[in-house]
Amino acid sequence: MELAEADPKGLVRESYRIEGITPGECRSIFMDWALSIPVGAPVTDAVRTLIATYGAPNPDHPMTTVLHQALTAPEPPRRRGGRTGRQNLGA
Repeated sequence: MELAEADPKGLVRESYRIEGITPGECRSIFMDWALSIPVGAPVTDAVRTLIATYGAPNPDHPMTTVLHQALTAPEPPRRRGGRTGRQNLGA
């Protein structure tokens, strides 16, 4: 994937230029970036392109961590409803 497709607004590029950026700010920028990707675009390919372009030269940057986390599958949600959930309320 081309970099222009992977970061159409340059949000990720700019995050690497901000001195002292926090992980929370990087997550917020990442969400803005994710919303700017066209529907149906291969997001994992875009993230890999961003890691190769910006993350590889900056392995300790908080945005690099956020990008790597984006490639990790989330844990399945744990259901706490039903009878078991109601029984634990009084505990």
